[in-house]
Amino acid sequence: MGMSRLERHLGQLWAHEKASYGLRVFIALASAIAFGWYHGQIQAIPSLFLGIIASAIAETDDNWWGRTRSVLLSLLCFTIAAAAVVALFPYPLAFIATLALAAFGLTLLGALGERYASIGQATVTLWMYAAIALDQHQGGDRQQLLYDLLMLLAGAAWYGLLSILWTAMFANRPVRERLARLFFELGHYLQLKADLFEPVRHGNLQQRQLALAEQNVRVVQALNIAKTAIISRFGRSGRPGVQSGLYFRLYYMAQDFHERASSSHYPYEALAEAFFHSDVLYRCRRLLSLQGKACQALGEAIRLRQPFDYGERTRVAGQDLQSSLHYLRRQHNPQWARLLGSLQLLTTNLSSIERQLSEATLADTPLEGIDTRLRDSSPHTLREMATRLRQALTPGSLLFRHGVRIALALTAGYAVLTLMHAENGYWILLTILFVCRPHFGATRRRLVERIAGTLAGLGVTWALMQLFPGIGLQLLLALAAALVFFFSRTDRYLLATAAITVMALLCFNLLGDGFVLIWPRLLDTLIGCAIAAIASLLVLPDWEGRRLHKVMAQVVTAAAAYLDEVLGQYRSGMRDDLPYRIARRDMHNTDVALSVALSNMLREPGYARGNLDAGFRFLALSNTLLGYLSALGAHRAQASVVGEDPLIEQGVQLLRQSLAQLATALAQRQPAPPQEDEIAVADALEQLPEDSDEKSGLVRTQLALMLRLLPRLRAVAAEAITPVNSAPRPSPAPA
Repeated sequence: MGMSRLERHLGQLWAHEKASYGLRVFIALASAIAFGWYHGQIQAIPSLFLGIIASAIAETDDNWWGRTRSVLLSLLCFTIAAAAVVALFPYPLAFIATLALAAFGLTLLGALGERYASIGQATVTLWMYAAIALDQHQGGDRQQLLYDLLMLLAGAAWYGLLSILWTAMFANRPVRERLARLFFELGHYLQLKADLFEPVRHGNLQQRQLALAEQNVRVVQALNIAKTAIISRFGRSGRPGVQSGLYFRLYYMAQDFHERASSSHYPYEALAEAFFHSDVLYRCRRLLSLQGKACQALGEAIRLRQPFDYGERTRVAGQDLQSSLHYLRRQHNPQWARLLGSLQLLTTNLSSIERQLSEATLADTPLEGIDTRLRDSSPHTLREMATRLRQALTPGSLLFRHGVRIALALTAGYAVLTLMHAENGYWILLTILFVCRPHFGATRRRLVERIAGTLAGLGVTWALMQLFPGIGLQLLLALAAALVFFFSRTDRYLLATAAITVMALLCFNLLGDGFVLIWPRLLDTLIGCAIAAIASLLVLPDWEGRRLHKVMAQVVTAAAAYLDEVLGQYRSGMRDDLPYRIARRDMHNTDVALSVALSNMLREPGYARGNLDAGFRFLALSNTLLGYLSALGAHRAQASVVGEDPLIEQGVQLLRQSLAQLATALAQRQPAPPQEDEIAVADALEQLPEDSDEKSGLVRTQLALMLRLLPRLRAVAAEAITPVNSAPRPSPAPA
């Protein structure tokens, strides 16, 4: 029994999404320690460690062949960087000019995709590591210097080889990990959605909607990451076989769940007011919450590769909701007719999620008759790459501005360390590189975490070196600190900074410099953070508040495109084809971009922030618009009424015209002209004929809801683009 429990815990640990990454890094670092210890080359261990770190930073998710090409390109860039440092180090002007140009050019590589952005970041990082090694050997043995640089490249090559072998052995594991994360985030989204159905009068609905919008960001990011993992393994042509059919099926299931969960069939305030004394909303809330837990359980089953059981309790909750709806219909209350129709559509959505969850199996099955193509936005030819780079070579490009900023910041940092004659001053440049981010808000947050993490790491290192003076123990502690860094570097930067500080000082202590470097490390960190902050403020700053109108215009444009695709499927019949999925994903991606922009604005200076409150209200309204569109999409099916009903056609044309005008006005940073017919057409659409069917009622209701939303959306948009300082002030009262 004990062994069975131990095996279960070990299996869960191995299935953790960071376990594979952590074990790979552990093998690379432990083998570096073993090499140095066995051959009596303890001084080579720091260089091996730094090479492994640089190579791991360049690593992105890919198949074995893509990983091989990335590793070879990384090693080529690393070798050129190391050679440039050796050749140019004695010539300060040439050194910093080349470094600035290289940093600018490698930053622009981000236009080609995540793979090239990671390689560029890692190459500049290795450049700094090589400069630190060279600085340590000034006036010393040149042969030892070249040996250290060789160990730096050897560490990078060793981790690259290990990464390729690992990818070949565990080819599909990253896909499972990303699908498991996707269903976990979807489950949390459903649970937050359930909170909207709590029938509380005068509740803080906007706060709940914003929390849902924040979780939607995580869901969309998880969808995009899962799609990238699938494309990298199985290509973009979309011809899955038996083995890969499971992953495609789970991904499309998650997309369908997201659309249905995003649906909004009627304002929640109206539902709470009408059914305040009924249990129907509690039934909706309970079923959504249970389905959210079921999604998370499915994610756990995918991660552990175990059978999935939907659970009888969730089925009973669905039956209870149907019974509650039947009871309300038997009351024959005419004021509830339209609301009950909306609740029935919601129940249909939940029933579809229930059916797919109850039928979910983790067996490999082929997909037949389904458009399984996926959009791959990465460039694949030299022509496409050149086009991307040309587009990035403009002052309006975020990458161009960040490249200029990082180049000038590194130049300023080099000037400071030269004037100060700072010992180990290249840590100033390393700090600038890691702290300076494309957006001021991200730089500000990274700056605070870098300083706090460095202080914590220095304190911990001082204590460890006092308590454990032996070289063997310090090597093990450096290994543990490096592992903590890799586990936390993407989501807990403060902890990662503390860990890498501990590792760096313990490694330098092997050379006899540990205690001496504590204060220089702190001073260099403070100087580097100050330079990064000044550069973010003064060098081509990217204030989100000044381009918020463009992001809002993209949201409205994507909504219009999504509307056209949805209505097209009501004319031709439901097809989950690539154009429809692209329009749906673009709508969600632009909504996420707006949410991220507003989050960045929170950390910007007040004079550049703009009307943040209006921006968040626009986000809440755009999420409501997305919910109404998703409801149309979730129930799409061929319906002749869309093309034959003149009132529906009038509503569609008016909605298209209003969205186009609003998008154009936002792009030009001007208020959109009002449309006087919107409310009148919405009133007419809500007057359902006696013989109208369910599809006609759905289309009419959703169009009416969107038309009623437009005046509020237009007013908030006009408020958001108006600078806070230019808002009209009330005139003074007469004396």
